[in-house]
Amino acid sequence: MLPTKSLCLNISIDRLHQGKAEHFAIWVWNAPYPGGHVHHDCILPESLAETWLVWQDMFSPFSRSQSSKIPAHQLAIAPTFVVVPDNPSKTGATYSGHLMQQLGIDLWKWLFDGPIQSCLERSQGIAIGIGPTQALRLRLEIRDPDLILMPWEIMQPQVGKQAISLSQQLLFSRTTSDVAPLAPLRTEQTLNILLVLGEESTGQTSSSGCLKLEQEAKLLASVLENSVQNNINIGGTFVPCQVDTLIMPTAAELISTLENGIYNVLFYAGHGAPAPNGGLLFLRPGVNINGTELAQVLTRCRVTLAVFNSCWGAQSVRINHQAIARSSLAEVLIHHGVPAVLAMRDAIADEEAISFIEAFARALAERKPIDQAVAIARQQLLTLYKFNQPAWTLPVLYIHPEFDGQLLEVIPDITELPPDSPTSVGRPHLNAYLRPVGFTGNIYHINSGLLRIGRAQKNDLVIEEKWVSQTHAEIICRCTSLNANGAGPNYFLRDFSRFGTLVSGSDGIRKVHHEQVSLQSGMELKFGSSKGQTWEFVIGS
Repeated sequence: MLPTKSLCLNISIDRLHQGKAEHFAIWVWNAPYPGGHVHHDCILPESLAETWLVWQDMFSPFSRSQSSKIPAHQLAIAPTFVVVPDNPSKTGATYSGHLMQQLGIDLWKWLFDGPIQSCLERSQGIAIGIGPTQALRLRLEIRDPDLILMPWEIMQPQVGKQAISLSQQLLFSRTTSDVAPLAPLRTEQTLNILLVLGEESTGQTSSSGCLKLEQEAKLLASVLENSVQNNINIGGTFVPCQVDTLIMPTAAELISTLENGIYNVLFYAGHGAPAPNGGLLFLRPGVNINGTELAQVLTRCRVTLAVFNSCWGAQSVRINHQAIARSSLAEVLIHHGVPAVLAMRDAIADEEAISFIEAFARALAERKPIDQAVAIARQQLLTLYKFNQPAWTLPVLYIHPEFDGQLLEVIPDITELPPDSPTSVGRPHLNAYLRPVGFTGNIYHINSGLLRIGRAQKNDLVIEEKWVSQTHAEIICRCTSLNANGAGPNYFLRDFSRFGTLVSGSDGIRKVHHEQVSLQSGMELKFGSSKGQTWEFVIGS
């Protein structure tokens, strides 16, 4: 059974350049119901601005390096909700925990106000109505670069409620609408990871430094492979995992390896820095690559997920104290058509990164969607390093608006009966298939009584014609037991498409649209348009 189509709520926020600088617009540009495209103008609350300044002073080393731009009296402002205990040993934990919670609540109240709040509630209601396992995907586009650094992942509706990025029912990620179209994705059954270790810091050239990177590469590869293996040991599904390693490669070596075309995940660990054109990744002394250059090879080689354990991969570059729009590594890769990018908002400690990677790889091996896997791994960080520490807030996930987040193909819920099974006695042998008229050698069997047809790569028969829908149609078999009258398999075409399917038989050509029709051997089919490829349905040799 195919997974239920994702329900997405896409929200954008941008500064209104006409008028005062603190005026913003928030609007919905994709909703799971008609009439959900609402708009709301608002002002940045002073309380949120003050709490944000205090957060930066406490948690963000990047902002402390920029503190000369922030007035001293503003940095000294502390939110009035913070109650400092008498015991000095508990002061930091209590203060930071309350600060984390208050900023999360302030961000939620600002984003979800008026019609935006109503749209969210209605969208959540639709997801609940579909079923208990149906999640709503909330994707936030932040167009104003000054707001990129804000930890939107910690938003929570009120005290005692879960932060949005920890939820399994409301899957949170960031996105951008200014993107190249998503290229057709491959149906993946394995985790094929290219692990790239670059410079840990600029200027590293010693042999001891290279040895340390080799040890780190072995550790990370072991963590990734063991996480998948542990999933098998506890009763999970088998997902083959291959990890290939490059240590301080040249740009040519990195590109040549990616062009093998076998990798669906790129994992980079090393030094990074904000810069125009998507930041810089330092591969080796004197060699770097920027986000725009990397995006070309990732999209060409159809890498689905890029993960960066490097500093500030999710931060915009600042020039003359002005943040530049769409300049972070994550945004630039998504802009060029990479389906999913996971980067860090600030520096993350090695032990925190390893804990996150281990839980993330295990969740991917369970065939979880990428956004759900990130939420699970984030929960792991919170459990190990506590709510009042920023570790769980550091990973930032960007997803292309056309991507559903599914890295590995979901195993069908229906168990197939092996053809040589003793219980298959009396079950008719299926020998039906589709073949393109005018071509030889291409035959698509209706294995186990089902053939899915469409433009998406997850189908059994992929037809990359512009009038063919992503999930266009399927051919199914309904079997009856063999008897004296020779009753056997019956085949049907079910159409789900936008433009229908043309079926030609003894009584002429008919258009099948959102309905089911019986198939006979020798019938010809065209999917979506009379200009398309003709396919013949055949029963027998």
